[in-house]
Amino acid sequence: MPANPKYLTQSKWQRFAKITAAILGGYFVSVSFHLALASWINHVNIIITMAYSGFILWVALMVIAFLAKNGWKIWGIYLLLTLLFCGIIYLGQTYNPIIK
Repeated sequence: MPANPKYLTQSKWQRFAKITAAILGGYFVSVSFHLALASWINHVNIIITMAYSGFILWVALMVIAFLAKNGWKIWGIYLLLTLLFCGIIYLGQTYNPIIK
């Protein structure tokens, strides 16, 4: 049974924004989140755990992107989250340098 057309996104730009936000934006947020954790907590454990939890977070972010009404807002939210996590990574590397 096909989907009801009234629930599908009509604009090709919105569809493009949702697909790219789901794939690329979700990946950026997932990886930057785990790297932000790794800069403050034991990085070996976080990177190993990221193989599973990163995939689960990425899939959840994909679902959220497709549930949203506006794909460009989701892109904005994902970019802001990525920049926030990048700031946390910077602070973590500044205040918790890894000494080998």
